[in-house]
Amino acid sequence: MRMRHKPYAVDKLLGHPDIVIFKPALLKGKWSEEFGNSNPINVELGMGRGQFITTNAYKHPNNNYIGIEKKNEVVLSALQRVLDFDHPIQNLRMLPTNIDFISELFGAQEIDRLYINFCDPWPKDRHAKRRLTHRGYLNEYKELLKPKADIIFKTDNRELFDFSIEEFQACGYEITEITYDLHKLEDPENVMTEYEKKFSEMGVKINRLKAYTP
Repeated sequence: MRMRHKPYAVDKLLGHPDIVIFKPALLKGKWSEEFGNSNPINVELGMGRGQFITTNAYKHPNNNYIGIEKKNEVVLSALQRVLDFDHPIQNLRMLPTNIDFISELFGAQEIDRLYINFCDPWPKDRHAKRRLTHRGYLNEYKELLKPKADIIFKTDNRELFDFSIEEFQACGYEITEITYDLHKLEDPENVMTEYEKKFSEMGVKINRLKAYTP
């Protein structure tokens, strides 16, 4: 369902500069300074309404989390989740920007873990380069990830998943997990996104891939 445009979204986001960063390029290579510690930096591409990243930030205070989402209205929903917690979450930042600019946001080997959750599958072949698991993106991520850092990718789309496996292999990533039925594993560390919860309740199987940088 398309989210309705909210003209007041930007003003509300600007009211929380401790969480929402409108000029993230200024922090390229300086994210540890922004968080005030040297804890691992985990980035989610396309955080949506924030269920996944806010839950992780709450559960793992010794990790830092950065969520990227281009639509202000969606970021506002994620921000509201943070504000609804019973105590401040200081290890989370939200960037209202386009993922295409990721190399302008992070320095070389600055990221410890990258999450790609239920991204747009772009099913037409002519749009393959727009998929976040296309080799063009995967090679870009390698420059930003630390050596042996990992990427965790989840999707309900089997065709995208099979395509992604080939792309990860072509880019030299070491794949450590491939599962076509994530919830059958009963992984206690898995945190569901909004889409994942919706699809799993419908009986749709969730695919997950874990891979390490060379």
